[in-house]
Amino acid sequence: MARYKQTSHLKHTDAAYIAGLIDGEGTITLSKRHKNENRQLVISISNNEKDILDYVLNVAGVGTLSRKRTYKASHAVNFTYKVSNRQAYSLLQQITPFLKSYKKERALLVLKKYLALTPRNGKYSKQIALQKDNFVTDFFKITP
Repeated sequence: MARYKQTSHLKHTDAAYIAGLIDGEGTITLSKRHKNENRQLVISISNNEKDILDYVLNVAGVGTLSRKRTYKASHAVNFTYKVSNRQAYSLLQQITPFLKSYKKERALLVLKKYLALTPRNGKYSKQIALQKDNFVTDFFKITP
């Protein structure tokens, strides 16, 4: 069985740098991978400088890096760093103090409620499912 990767412990300077990238070019969201699944925590950063995202991947120790398809020759190649679920939660714990935009409020809400409302086995009681729906609604109300 594959070993679950843990988010690296970040130096304050690295955490602040990653927070700046997320504030500027990133996203903290709750997303569905498939139509009938529940929403999962996802942090992503898009950039056309792969070296920056390689740095984030190496420092954080978790996540994936993908290349976005270009549809026109005039478009620059773009890359996306993405981390989800509990690895994203662990990253949020370290970078939230350095966030400056509305994303800080989203991060604080996630840190306060996400784990209690997201069972590891994915099986939700009716009460937890209702609370999770309310959490998702509150989360998406937080906009710039």
